[in-house]
Amino acid sequence: MSGTLNKVMLIGHLGDEVKIHYFEGGNCIARFPLATNETYTNKQTGEKVSNTDWHNIVVRNKAAEICEKYLSKGDKIYVEGRLKNRQWQGEDGNTRYTTEVHVQEFTFLSTKKESMANAQTSAPAAQQNTPTTASNVPKEAAPAAEEPGQDDDLPF
Repeated sequence: MSGTLNKVMLIGHLGDEVKIHYFEGGNCIARFPLATNETYTNKQTGEKVSNTDWHNIVVRNKAAEICEKYLSKGDKIYVEGRLKNRQWQGEDGNTRYTTEVHVQEFTFLSTKKESMANAQTSAPAAQQNTPTTASNVPKEAAPAAEEPGQDDDLPF
């Protein structure tokens, strides 16, 4: 083993809309804040305590465009990537620092649009909890597929 590992896995809610920036040559970068929560019971007082941590998420190119199109504030997402530290000179002349999660993989766990649709219809529970991945984009973006059980030649 090489002795080092830089891997981050987070499940949280978007704290703001996805902001995307396009560069010359067609590349782009998207950024959004992600909130993760920790809840525990204080042993001394017995009250529930909730702490929120904020993470700066960075997504590039096609994945960035998918995030911009389908995600909005409040949506739940799983991200996997690497921690990167950056520094720059602020307008006031002070050096600024930030830590970002550069995403390599992600999965949409729930979107506000899905939550609203599920609240308005009585869809089966199995359909409500189906995660959406970068390769399994919401139905309106993917070509229509045949329903299971129709003309499938599966041996089992």
